[in-house]
Amino acid sequence: MQPKLIIHGGAGSSLKGKAGADAVRQSLYTIIEDVYSLLLSGADARDAVVRGCQLLEDDTRFNAGTGSVLQSDGQIRMSAALMEGKFQRFSGVINVSRVQNPIELATFLQDSADRVLSEYGAAELMRELNTPVYNPLTDLRLGEWMLERQENFDKTMAGVVAETELVKPAEAGRGTIGVVALDTHGCLVAGTSTGGKGFERIGRVSDCAMPAGNYATKKAAVSCTGIGEDIIDECLAARIVVRVTDGLSLVESMKRSFTEARENHRDFGAIAIDATGAIAWGKTSQVLLSAYHTGDLMGDTLEMTEDVQTL
Repeated sequence: MQPKLIIHGGAGSSLKGKAGADAVRQSLYTIIEDVYSLLLSGADARDAVVRGCQLLEDDTRFNAGTGSVLQSDGQIRMSAALMEGKFQRFSGVINVSRVQNPIELATFLQDSADRVLSEYGAAELMRELNTPVYNPLTDLRLGEWMLERQENFDKTMAGVVAETELVKPAEAGRGTIGVVALDTHGCLVAGTSTGGKGFERIGRVSDCAMPAGNYATKKAAVSCTGIGEDIIDECLAARIVVRVTDGLSLVESMKRSFTEARENHRDFGAIAIDATGAIAWGKTSQVLLSAYHTGDLMGDTLEMTEDVQTL
């Protein structure tokens, strides 16, 4: 089977002009070319998804891994999840700190009896694995947090590449990264990682560490991005996959789900691949930062106007 791949780096309402869009496009294309070449070499979907998530987590343009936003207390807490469609097995970490690539912890937990760990459990796992201590803080994120503490936060200075135009900076972060892949054996995998929405209450849990934001079966795989609470309320990723499993096409499943989301005034985006190799993406937000590779065609969604599109 021809491998298929789609990745995303967030959703929101602003790309800070053409220069911002070009910078994001360059990052997305560099990563998708790297990961697709891995799939072509025969790598399985799980390895490709993990590789893609690592690269996106390491790119400071995106709010995951290095460059994650700070929470209300000035700390960085990240979450990540991985799901293999072949085994229909979900794993993840919630509010983990001091690690470069949270997706690696989620990957290890795929083969564990306890597959979702929160802050303290994830920290203990890091000690068991001898994971190097890493500080994902950047000067830009620290500066944003300090300005917000001084009640002098200017939304135009925010470094989250796709951000909301809402007034409160506590509602500004929508950054999440995600990868969905179909390998040569027809196996589907989805991975998602985030630094959270920024300035949030301590202990808040994002959608990406739930099937609401990251879900896969043998039939389809979905990764979501946007306002986490909206994604949770719609149980978006699982809803789309279940509809495909029940017999709807991927594009019809996406269209129904996003029509319902608009009626409920939700704000998010999603990327998906099904077992036939169809690729789809959708958004209720103004922009979805995503790029795809079909084997014959590489493109992005930065200028999409419709709610749902498919290949």
